[in-house]
Amino acid sequence: MAVERALRTAAPHELPDVVGRELVRRYAADSVDLLVADYGLTVLQRVTDLPHTLPPVSVHNTPAGRAFGAQEPFVEGNFGDGSVCVHLPVSVRGDRLGVLSVTLPGGDHVRECLPELTELAEVLGHEVLVAERDTDLYLRARRKDRLTLAAEMQWQLLPGRSCSRPEFELGAQLEPAYAIHGDNFDWSATADRLALYVSNGMGEGIEASLLTNLAVNALRNARRAGIPLADQAALADQAVYAHYRGRSHMSVLMFDFELSTGRARVVDAGSPQTLRLRDGVVERIVFDEQLPLGMFEETDYLEQDFGIEPGDRILFVSDGVYAVASPKGEAYGDAALARAIQHTRLLPAADVPRAVLRELTGHRGTPTPDDDALVVCLDWRGQ
Repeated sequence: MAVERALRTAAPHELPDVVGRELVRRYAADSVDLLVADYGLTVLQRVTDLPHTLPPVSVHNTPAGRAFGAQEPFVEGNFGDGSVCVHLPVSVRGDRLGVLSVTLPGGDHVRECLPELTELAEVLGHEVLVAERDTDLYLRARRKDRLTLAAEMQWQLLPGRSCSRPEFELGAQLEPAYAIHGDNFDWSATADRLALYVSNGMGEGIEASLLTNLAVNALRNARRAGIPLADQAALADQAVYAHYRGRSHMSVLMFDFELSTGRARVVDAGSPQTLRLRDGVVERIVFDEQLPLGMFEETDYLEQDFGIEPGDRILFVSDGVYAVASPKGEAYGDAALARAIQHTRLLPAADVPRAVLRELTGHRGTPTPDDDALVVCLDWRGQ
């Protein structure tokens, strides 16, 4: 409680220093480091004033990366002086932000204080999210490369990269992380509903990002006004058409889930695809495809019914995934996607998008995609 009070009264940019001082004073810590995950989810970078003076830590095959991936504390062996390093996941409601690494004197007390330290790392995560409104320190630490302007706009538009509640788990990832254009995802949950949108803005660079920003904010504006799903699509369609007059449009797949039953209303306005893993079998879910937002003036949209059952895993992918060609010209397609879903079936939802995108890189044969690639994973547990 004392550490929590110190964090809540600290200046936004002082959180790493404050948590370090408090851990030294109250737990006899020798060193404390706050590391945050980069946009590509490949490394953990220390939160320090730029320029960074210490190398990043890989999220693969490192103690800190193990704590980040498993979302469990990991105690790293005894060092020469008998001390140990405790790596603690820093996350907020399932959204993985990074890791707090604390070096402590060895002994039985380390295991005894793990629950307190784990809770403290969670409190720190909440404070970091609040502090990001008033400082760039943590956002700057997330980038191992420079973001394009389009990517900067897109990342600021996103709700997070993962979310966890008793009824569901969500995970999502975009590539190329530092140069995305128009692909986007959005979600919002209340006590009884989950709204989930997957979109693909037409064009490249800043023009695609501007289109997506307009359409996503139009959808949010309509949703927050309590308007039904089909009418949300119609209002966003009017907003996009009013600005672009049909020259640009955005594909979007919209879901409104009822948490108590798993029933959903769906509007399919474009290209994102849906695949379901149920009882070990992967199948593509096809909806009645309607016109993308902004293609024509005053388009009417219709809702469809869809049902999801506890244990289902649903993947939503953009055309930058299923339409990607190999060096021989073969599209990734449903069969390769089904294999990727089977290969990743034991991973938590937050890890699935990145794993699928890694398999896509192998199919593509080049490390950098030519088009945006978006994967969203929904694991449904129900009430």
